[in-house]
Amino acid sequence: MSVELPFAPVDTIIRRNAGSLRVSAGAAEELARRIQTHGADLATDAAKEATKDGRKTLMAEDFGVQQVIDKDDLTLPVAPVDRIARLDIDNDYRVAMGARVALADILEDYANNVASAASILAHHADRRTVKAEDIETYFRLFE
Repeated sequence: MSVELPFAPVDTIIRRNAGSLRVSAGAAEELARRIQTHGADLATDAAKEATKDGRKTLMAEDFGVQQVIDKDDLTLPVAPVDRIARLDIDNDYRVAMGARVALADILEDYANNVASAASILAHHADRRTVKAEDIETYFRLFE
């Protein structure tokens, strides 16, 4: 599976949470892969909700979001998030712009939580760099 999400915004999210720590390219790549998997899973669940309502369009409400933020307030780009949403759902589904932004917001919060924990793990390991192994350790411990 190729990663649809560009690494640069993911790197930005990790750096925002890492403080003075450096960030390896592997950490950004690993987190991007994890974000993509989580996003595809959320979209699959949202498609089930839309189907229950007799719709073929995913809406923000299908992701449990009542109010959608402005897309300009996001670090993650919406276009790749749209592609992530479509990875595991039937091609007959459409993804409304509000749903794309809602999913990007959810995934950015998810990434912030993981990046914050990975930074703590890097500090604990007495390293100055957040590495892919910190992201992997987070998932081994908490998922």
